[in-house]
Amino acid sequence: MTAIAAAPAELDPQHAEIVSVTLPLIGAHIDEITTEFYRRLFANHPDLLRNLFNRGNQAQGAQQRALAASIATFAAHLVDPQLPHPAELLSRIGHKHASLGITAEQYPIVHEHLFAAIVAVLGADTVTDEVAAAWDRVYWIMAQTLIDIERALYAAAGVADGDVYRRVRVVSRLDDPSGAVLLTVRPVGGGFPEFLPGQYVSVGVTMPDGARQLRQYSLVNAPGEDLTFAVRPVAAVGDQPAGEVSTWIASNVCVGDILDVTVPFGDLPAPTGDQPLVLISAGIGITPMVGILEYLAANAPATPVQVLHADRSDVSHPLRERQHELMAQLKNGSLDVWYEDGLTAGRAGVHPGLLTLDGIELPATAEIYLCGNNGFVQAVRTQLLARGVPATRVHSELFSPNDWLLS
Repeated sequence: MTAIAAAPAELDPQHAEIVSVTLPLIGAHIDEITTEFYRRLFANHPDLLRNLFNRGNQAQGAQQRALAASIATFAAHLVDPQLPHPAELLSRIGHKHASLGITAEQYPIVHEHLFAAIVAVLGADTVTDEVAAAWDRVYWIMAQTLIDIERALYAAAGVADGDVYRRVRVVSRLDDPSGAVLLTVRPVGGGFPEFLPGQYVSVGVTMPDGARQLRQYSLVNAPGEDLTFAVRPVAAVGDQPAGEVSTWIASNVCVGDILDVTVPFGDLPAPTGDQPLVLISAGIGITPMVGILEYLAANAPATPVQVLHADRSDVSHPLRERQHELMAQLKNGSLDVWYEDGLTAGRAGVHPGLLTLDGIELPATAEIYLCGNNGFVQAVRTQLLARGVPATRVHSELFSPNDWLLS
């Protein structure tokens, strides 16, 4: 079900030269451009902010930075093919777009307001017809690459383009001691296609103000008829607002309720059982790892698997009991955890402080899965690459629109 982008089309030499010369200027003003883009987009299409885009990410500027960095990363590769290929970046974006039901018809809307924003910020004297034509080519190469990925994902899922939402009934709710809520849902009508361990769904809920907000949650059960995903309420911290959808779900959703849930997507490669695995997570980043462990326990219990998890404490550790139950079912599994508070350190496999790979032996041929917040993923990924682990064997998942950080 994973679609990998082919090598992007090339720019012609004239366009490549213009993009190369103007890329530093665009880059220097990219935050202003994307802020102006979203202002124009939502002013003309307010329904997109209410019913598609994550309002929390918009308020914090995360979505703006993600768009800016993704376009800049893509443009840089087009003018310098020696830079790392953006295929993984595009694949991750394509899966997230598919999970939101994005279709080709929406790309011209983005184009219209993005280029209006570029002119508004840089001025018509700077954005000449030649400059606009060169960057127009960059945009449509990237857009067509994503459109092709998304169409392939829809076809693989057996759905029409964008037709990803299904009505489901909540058949079980389990409140985890960590504060996370596990919801199991069952389709009311047609079923879901077979999903892969580590994939996620988008969940749509109608908020008190009438807005329909969407959020993505990893599946934590083995593939089957029902889907189980974990939701952890996010408290407000500093300038970061509380997670409105997660908090609403945890406070309001009960057994018997009806939700809108998409067919599953996500480009973490499915484990084959032929190679050892290392699963590294922090906080709620444990959820795709639990989904992988469920799959292994049911289908390949002899797979060598090394699990490393970091959390604030054993109390905040999501799905801790289930993680231990699954590890007991795996014949060649090991578990190490790190707790910042250090209160339960000293037991076998429990360490105080932050997760570190110092002193941890990793199988030379292991496929490594990594999930957590931005800082955690970047820090561990840096440690892995410094130890000579090939980037092709490190598979990362971020729970925020910052896929460009891994490129």
